[in-house]
Amino acid sequence: MLLLGYFEGIHSERGIAWRATDSLAIRSFLGLGVNDATPDHSTISRTRRLIDLETHREVFTWVQQRLVEAELLTGKTIAIDATTLEANAAMRSIVRRDTGESYQAFLTRLAQASGIETPTRDELARLDRKRKKKTSNKDWTNPFDPDATVTKMKDGRTHLAHKAEHAVDLETGAVVAVTLQGADEGDTTTIVETLTAAATQIEAAQQQVDDPQPLEEVVADKGYHSNETMVDLDAVEIRSYVAEPDRGPRDWSKAPEAQAPVYGNRRRIRGARGRRLMRRRGETVERSFAHVYDTGGMRRTHLRGHTNILKRILIHVSGFNLGLIMRQMIGVGTPRGLQDRAAVLIATLWVFMGATQRQLAAIWAPHRLITAMRQLTSSTTILFNSATMATCTTGC
Repeated sequence: MLLLGYFEGIHSERGIAWRATDSLAIRSFLGLGVNDATPDHSTISRTRRLIDLETHREVFTWVQQRLVEAELLTGKTIAIDATTLEANAAMRSIVRRDTGESYQAFLTRLAQASGIETPTRDELARLDRKRKKKTSNKDWTNPFDPDATVTKMKDGRTHLAHKAEHAVDLETGAVVAVTLQGADEGDTTTIVETLTAAATQIEAAQQQVDDPQPLEEVVADKGYHSNETMVDLDAVEIRSYVAEPDRGPRDWSKAPEAQAPVYGNRRRIRGARGRRLMRRRGETVERSFAHVYDTGGMRRTHLRGHTNILKRILIHVSGFNLGLIMRQMIGVGTPRGLQDRAAVLIATLWVFMGATQRQLAAIWAPHRLITAMRQLTSSTTILFNSATMATCTTGC
């Protein structure tokens, strides 16, 4: 039933339960009869909490093993990127870590300290606009979802959010690994966990392969570039293709060990292969984000806690990887594409049948012409010129 969340684009487990009750096709997919009762949303939620995270990872690994069998996962070159997921928590519910007071009580105390004994809502809003913003995650937290952190979303809004990071196989577009961290953590920090998870997943997926392909190359944008990242990748013998931001002239006196890895990465990203991998990275990683979170319905989470959210994401990504296998089997990846494929087949058959009919009509045209002339009355006068005769004998 969690796979329905991806296939049907349903973000909440209540919606999944309702969809399973409503659709006969989904009942058949779940193995339920017409008169069988479908699980309630509370059953889905409770079962997900009882099944541990490692079991969800085993399902994710099993799907990757099917990708390896279909030659849709190699793991040689991966791309890493991250996106933000809106948390199931509101900014107005945050409290201070030291005192536990709410944001409203905090503003009221500031207003009273400035001389306003009984501040109104407008006065508090005015005070909040004028003061210097310092809503730091070190000072504030949400008591209902401590894992959610204050961050600036891509549309400019400030919200409580989580950070999902994907490692995608650049050759096939399959998601190799997915991790979930705090939205306030930098890319240079989270890349370590994602790379470790990717290497582990590649090894687990290729257990039955005689000559497994290890992870050799990683591609990322300039947010992941740092001296420490370059040194770490060079230490584990992974070639880096990480876009380098413009930092001007570099002074290597304080970090001489990072000079060679940084220059090597710079040489690779400026080559033809590096530019080609960068273009491929933007295509494959963003496609996985669009399918899993936008059309898949997980851009805003309806769960709390990294463990619960990661369980749903692992099943979502498993559905995305299954879609690659389905696309290879039937040649299309969406129901609309399958519908178009059927329309093309019908049109082809119709043209073939029309051509056969025209050939038969051409054979029997003289006989039809003689019969029609016999049925004409004497009062009707028809002139047959050469063009008319040619048209009739070919058959329309």
